[in-house]
Amino acid sequence: MPVPVTAAECANTLLSRLPEEEYQMLRPHLDYFPTPLKTVLFERGKEMRYAYFPLSGAHSVLAVMEDGATVEVGTVGYEGMSTVDLLTGSTHATETTICQIPGASLRLTVEKFHELLGRAKEFRRLCFRFLQAYLKQVSQSVACNRLHSTEERFARWILVSQDRARSATFQLTQEFLADMLGVHRPRISLIARNFQQAGLLTYNRGVLTILDRTGIEEASCECYAAVKQQFENALRVPEG
Repeated sequence: MPVPVTAAECANTLLSRLPEEEYQMLRPHLDYFPTPLKTVLFERGKEMRYAYFPLSGAHSVLAVMEDGATVEVGTVGYEGMSTVDLLTGSTHATETTICQIPGASLRLTVEKFHELLGRAKEFRRLCFRFLQAYLKQVSQSVACNRLHSTEERFARWILVSQDRARSATFQLTQEFLADMLGVHRPRISLIARNFQQAGLLTYNRGVLTILDRTGIEEASCECYAAVKQQFENALRVPEG
């Protein structure tokens, strides 16, 4: 697919908020990049080659333990960019990032990203505003994992996934959900069955369909709304 011609046509929120002249500075250097399920975008300790701006789908930032166990510590969707490590001056990824929901991204080489970050004032501002919101998401997730039930976190994660997929139906395995929430798969199976029996969703062969979004929002903790509002505030274009 071609790179969107104008900022207004771009499905990535961060890029869509750029002044047109800055977007046109970036556009010749952007590549369209499909991200199938489980695409590894960054690997912990390895050199980063691209900055990714999701158009759809979701990127999951994972902390990987020595025994191979993983837990999600952050997610990135069409609102922002992967990875924020680039904004700290790092050349190697601090965590592994994979595609948890299939989609597509626009990408810039790391060299071009840093060059444009220095030339395009609003691009730089929005990237660092996104970093602020991302850090808020991470801190909110720490509190959520400590204070809220697995059922509430399951509901929150489903809402975030629907937002990122831009569809009521999306691909999501129970094994992957268990890894993301840091629980055993039978626990996810039980929660998913309870949500189905309540008429909130259907879940079959790794494909989830949301039937009652309002009901899932009521089952979620306050963290979903808090983080969503933080991203909206961070990427708002100043008036005047």
